[in-house]
Amino acid sequence: MAFVDRYNPAAEFHTGENCHITELRNSDADTDCSIARARVAPGVTTRLHCLERTAERYVIISGSGQVTVGTAATPVQAFDVVHIPAGVSQQISNTGSEDLVFLCVCTPRFRQENYRDLED
Repeated sequence: MAFVDRYNPAAEFHTGENCHITELRNSDADTDCSIARARVAPGVTTRLHCLERTAERYVIISGSGQVTVGTAATPVQAFDVVHIPAGVSQQISNTGSEDLVFLCVCTPRFRQENYRDLED
């Protein structure tokens, strides 16, 4: 049986990481994967962080920026896919003039206890 999670723009929230998140799918019923929509305003850089025990992929939807994974900084644009291994530092900067929008696909699913802020 198929199940559809509907996008709800009103569910977007601002994080202490300096971005806006809308959880598209993050459920105890599907622990293998979570998907969120992230939005970073022009000129903003997210906080340096890592996800322990969770690999993440950014699928860039619109805008442009620069992603840093470990020590490697790389420009990104629409339809680029960034792979971030579990436990590796990451942050993304919006270098454009419009919002940088991307999907965050986590395996296994994102859990707050796996998030580590590396700037404190």
